[in-house]
Amino acid sequence: MTVRVRFAPSPTGMFHVGGARSALQNWIYAKQQGGVFVLRIEDTDAARNKPEWTEGILSALDWIGISRGSYEGPHFQSENAGEHRAAAARLYESGRAYYCDCTREDVQARTGSQYQGYDGYHRDRGLGPGPGHALRFRTPDEGATVVVDLIRGEPTFENKLIEDFVIARGDGSPVFLLANVVDDMTMGITHVIRAEEHLPNTPKQQLLWDALGVKPPIWAHVPVVVNEKRQKLSKRRDKVALEAYREEGYLPGAMRNYLMLLGWAPSGDREIVPWSVIEEEFRLEEVNPSPAFFDEKKLRAFNGDYIRALPVAEFVDACQPWLTGTGTIAPPPWQPEEFDADAFAAVAPLAQTRIAVLSEIVPNVDFLFLASPLIDEAAWAKTMKDGSAELLDDAVAAFEALESWDAESLKSTLEVVGTARGLKLGKTQAPVRVAVTGRTVGLPLFESLEVLGRERTLTRMRAARLRLV
Repeated sequence: MTVRVRFAPSPTGMFHVGGARSALQNWIYAKQQGGVFVLRIEDTDAARNKPEWTEGILSALDWIGISRGSYEGPHFQSENAGEHRAAAARLYESGRAYYCDCTREDVQARTGSQYQGYDGYHRDRGLGPGPGHALRFRTPDEGATVVVDLIRGEPTFENKLIEDFVIARGDGSPVFLLANVVDDMTMGITHVIRAEEHLPNTPKQQLLWDALGVKPPIWAHVPVVVNEKRQKLSKRRDKVALEAYREEGYLPGAMRNYLMLLGWAPSGDREIVPWSVIEEEFRLEEVNPSPAFFDEKKLRAFNGDYIRALPVAEFVDACQPWLTGTGTIAPPPWQPEEFDADAFAAVAPLAQTRIAVLSEIVPNVDFLFLASPLIDEAAWAKTMKDGSAELLDDAVAAFEALESWDAESLKSTLEVVGTARGLKLGKTQAPVRVAVTGRTVGLPLFESLEVLGRERTLTRMRAARLRLV
């Protein structure tokens, strides 16, 4: 038997990091088993679907390494509508489903509770199809449905606690439960690896598989992903869009490494491992069923480690979208003609050790490409205090006299200026840094001044001195 897994997102918004985790787990499992990864776009909610969301899914999968052409699909659920309706008809004709015209208010009036499920009122009343008649599955009265799950063992659900659930709406259109089952049957899916939130639906879907005469797939429900408050990640509350992390400058390697740790860990006391190791060691049955904490701070630290591990030339290339404003990245504060590739290459090794996401490259190097630095007014107020004007006067004079404009000469010269005023180097260089870069923190000062050059450095220091008059 050829293993066939599927990833079946809905194109109704940005690509959720939890979905990306499930896609990667399906992808690896298929590769390990010599199987097939199927992409199915569940697009039957026409009111919410947009073509750009589908393209977003494909692009996001590309980014995390599941590239177009390497999987089957994308298939679209809407293309299988005929099969959905045919399956509903077979269930009705075989007596495994029946029509019902009860409204929610009708059920509540009979049961006296808004919380009790459907009471089976139309089970044996012989109502036929018609406008407003929903089709309900006839759940067995006795016994239990056992779900064999690679992660959760054998969750067991008593059939008497499963209501006669709707499988087709009053207009005849099948609901998700039935459409999902029929699609998996049609596509020959052997393993369904998906989020824990779908587990409550699984006994209903397994009953549908049985009723349609097909052996159910092997199930694996991976743990829900939660935030620091142990709440399920929410699009409304949490930062969950994979696209947002991509645009902020997270590396795909770091992201997919971290996502695979949500519920699973490689061997040994390590977390940052090559993708080849993850592909070899990942075992679906070893996934922890407990909720997995998506720690953005930890992901950020991961990404910083990945950035520092890049060869410098690759780091320079990776920064280009933020330096040039290409794709969906916001343009930098300088004009294209102001960017100096040689200057950036000179400071790239310094910047590489100081940023955790690639978007941080812009505020670290913008002073090199702007006519005047972007002044952080809070930093200015904190740094430019009594004595700063005189210190800048002395530093300008000392720098003007330098024969060699290099980092070591600049540092030793400023140390002399500070010592004459009874200041350590840290206090001495603070006003110079703000004058030249506009900020109190950034790349190593003297290497930055070397790249910026004598004329531009002195011009900025003089301008800062004038502002202190």
